[in-house]
Amino acid sequence: MAARLALVVACAAAAAALLGVSAADVGTCTTRWPNRDNSICPASGFYTYDAFIQAANAFPGFGTGGTDERNRRDLAAFFDQTSHETTGGSADQFDWGYCFKEERDKATSPPYYGRGPIQLTGQSNYEMAGAAPELNVDLVNNPDLVSTNPVISFKTAIWFWMTAQPPKPSCHDVALGDWTPSSGDSAAGRVPGYGAITNIINGMYECGVGTNDGGGNANRIGYYKRYCDMLGVSPGDNLDCYSQQKFG
Repeated sequence: MAARLALVVACAAAAAALLGVSAADVGTCTTRWPNRDNSICPASGFYTYDAFIQAANAFPGFGTGGTDERNRRDLAAFFDQTSHETTGGSADQFDWGYCFKEERDKATSPPYYGRGPIQLTGQSNYEMAGAAPELNVDLVNNPDLVSTNPVISFKTAIWFWMTAQPPKPSCHDVALGDWTPSSGDSAAGRVPGYGAITNIINGMYECGVGTNDGGGNANRIGYYKRYCDMLGVSPGDNLDCYSQQKFG
């Protein structure tokens, strides 16, 4: 926990330097989401620093499982992917994360459409997340908890981040550099690096199609690089999944 909090402090200091305000005013890494309290955002006031920390503390390895450099990259990747999933603007687009807490048209797998920072989708994900010991809540019969309880909302995102769903590795392991591709992965062009995280989250639509991905890779990478800058870490290699086949 101490290591994670140290990274949050580092992020706050970086944000202060970039935004030209005092560290006391910045306060937390979540100030990196300047539009999360914007009145035009449906999620205004929902994604709080306290909710994030409470949720993160339920997952001891999150942001603390590797070297300092790898931990920073883990948090940068998490914040960037969740920012992309909940974005709400185009001008200064990489400031616009955490604007939404529910899928806009609610059309994907209702009533288990995308909710929360990672846009948890599908009955199986709701069931597995709710059954995880860190949550222990019935999300199958109460899916709206993911968009009405901010701690549960963040917990579902961190659960997804930390949990491998074979043949997919966990986003966390990829971010830390702890994933070793199988021979099948290598044959499919799936290599270690940030691009594999995008493949885990949305490979069906954004991977293996070159640049015909609706701009998804470029947007995610843009968020990622900005968070890496704020946390003082290099983004690493293999940032896109243009030539990766999706996970089976």
